[in-house]
Amino acid sequence: MFRIWGKEWHNNHLIKDTVIENGDPSLNRTRKVFKGLEEICMELDLSVPIWFDSTIEEFRRHSKCRFTQDNFIEHIDFDFLEIQVIEED
Repeated sequence: MFRIWGKEWHNNHLIKDTVIENGDPSLNRTRKVFKGLEEICMELDLSVPIWFDSTIEEFRRHSKCRFTQDNFIEHIDFDFLEIQVIEED
């Protein structure tokens, strides 16, 4: 089972969070991450953020990254969205 945790942070406080599970063996890790991020954004009522090179590098190193206002086209009411892989197949 692949699980990814999405968290909204504001002033160092966790505002909202959700965990998305994906058990589809036909998808590779990258597709599971993208699909998980889309589902997190749908559940938290957000637009899907843009992946910058620095975001990709941070995610590759730590299986965790932050999306700030710069990653979103629309205005966000929190400091950043953090995603983290918490379980992999």
